Amino acid sequence: MARADLDKQPRQVAAMFDDVAQRYDVANSVLSGFQDRRWRRHMVGALSLRPGMKVADIAAGTAVSTAELARTGAWAVAADFSLGMLRAGALRRPALPKAAADALQLPFADASFDAVTISFGLRNVVDPPAALREFARVTKPGGQLLVCEFSRPAAIVRPFYRFHLKRIMPLIAGRFSSNPEAYSYLAESIGSWPDQPTLATTIAQAGWGEVAWKNLTFGVVALHHAIRD
Repeated sequence: MARADLDKQPRQVAAMFDDVAQRYDVANSVLSGFQDRRWRRHMVGALSLRPGMKVADIAAGTAVSTAELARTGAWAVAADFSLGMLRAGALRRPALPKAAADALQLPFADASFDAVTISFGLRNVVDPPAALREFARVTKPGGQLLVCEFSRPAAIVRPFYRFHLKRIMPLIAGRFSSNPEAYSYLAESIGSWPDQPTLATTIAQAGWGEVAWKNLTFGVVALHHAIRD
């Protein structure tokens, strides 16, 4: 599904994530070459979380990233617009709080969180700059933002990465995903996603300061960290 389809068919996108919820975690681990676990560790490590802090994990899916955040002692809530994802997460991680939430209109009060995170979900939002402004709204002044997202890899690995997206990933998705067709949009959405400096500028324009990024796996994934002005 291309970016235009995301803009025009949000209900279909939600249904797509509902369809893949049951095997989502397994499929993602295999598709990433089991790098997803390492990426989550780096994501949590990039935040200065302490017990008692409040974290909103947006586009949390089945709450696998939320569980990593909660291990720091912070109070973390999994927010997602896919009810199928939240139901799957409720079965696997029942102790974690969860909320049905649209990233563009979060059901949280102003300045109610010490940190907001989103992992591999910002690409699927209809209006990423508006979502970043909404994240700023619910974050306390001085609070943190962490965006973990696919990005522009180093030139030396780019041809291999494109081959993986277009040739290898469909084969793996066909074996491990409950809805292989749902992954067909992935290569196109990654290809059209802005590079690291461009995303950093977008984050800064949405009301965040001290924006910095860190590349993981040769830039296949980048962590963007920022502070609420």
